[in-house]
Amino acid sequence: MPLRTQWRDLDRSAARAAPNRYGVVEYGSADGEVLAVETGMLKDVLKSAVGYRDAAAVRWKETQTREQAEELAAEHRSRLDD
Repeated sequence: MPLRTQWRDLDRSAARAAPNRYGVVEYGSADGEVLAVETGMLKDVLKSAVGYRDAAAVRWKETQTREQAEELAAEHRSRLDD
């Protein structure tokens, strides 16, 4: 199941809007297809992604811990592998 948040354009404003907390990030194509899943401190991950990711859109979900982020990301990555 995809993250239940809206897609945003992957740009500087998305990176500024991200909280400084652990979480899961989904990168998507212009038509909303999930391309990749990543975890980490959301603000840092998105700042890096703006410069280096080849994706049109992004969405994220905050978690309380890094471990929660990794567990949630594993669920989402298994969906991509199907």
